[in-house]
Amino acid sequence: MKKLKRSARLVEMTQYLLNRPHTLISLTAFADRYQSAKSSISEDLAIIKEVFEDEGIGELHTHAGAAGGVKYTPKIRHDAAISIIQSVCRQLEQPERVLPGGYLFMTDMLGQPELLSELGRMFATAFANREIDVIMTVETKGIPLAYATAACLNLPVVIVRRDNKVTEGSAVSINYVSGSNKRIQTMSLARRTLREHSRVLIIDDFMKAGGTIQGMMDLLGEFNAKVAGVGVFVESGELGTEERLLEDYISLAKVTAVDLKTKQTTVVPGNFFQ
Repeated sequence: MKKLKRSARLVEMTQYLLNRPHTLISLTAFADRYQSAKSSISEDLAIIKEVFEDEGIGELHTHAGAAGGVKYTPKIRHDAAISIIQSVCRQLEQPERVLPGGYLFMTDMLGQPELLSELGRMFATAFANREIDVIMTVETKGIPLAYATAACLNLPVVIVRRDNKVTEGSAVSINYVSGSNKRIQTMSLARRTLREHSRVLIIDDFMKAGGTIQGMMDLLGEFNAKVAGVGVFVESGELGTEERLLEDYISLAKVTAVDLKTKQTTVVPGNFFQ
């Protein structure tokens, strides 16, 4: 790479870090990349660190030692996150979103790249200090959300299928009970997709009783994998605690009431904000 002026180097270095979250980058690598002294690189990183933290973009951690360097961790400030979720709650309360069974239409929202990016940052903030190897979701509307979270954590995504795909080779399949309607359903995961003993973060778009997520947790047991955390975009708060199959999870929004006759819905920020 050609030698850049400091202003250009700061811009390029910032972009380089943003594209490589949770990746340790040595000062030597930066010095070689920009043909600059390590002392100059350290000064640049101090500027970027201050801006990241002041503007709520994330944190820049310095690791000392021969194998040290810097690592960018995406974060979102509480005030910025609550502002976004309050807007999300207002949209979810629109009467035309109410579907039979008390579900809410969210497909359009989960197709907005800017919103997905912010939701991914919220999950990345919530699970930043967990040891995670992979993000898991089921083949449904939660796939974009899982990828948005994975982009912030710099992790791969595995997708649990409703039916085994021939193109994915041998798979492990289990039956599970859907928590909301008590139906027996099937999910499967290709054996080559997930290594044994992996630490897995489960991401889903909507949770009512938690049957689908519990099914994924049971499936992970077949791989001797560990659940590192569970994140859901919207949870239903209409069920009693005795009906909820999960206790340990992070939600970004919570439906507290749905009137199917009047189509009046109440949505509040989830437990991430508690």
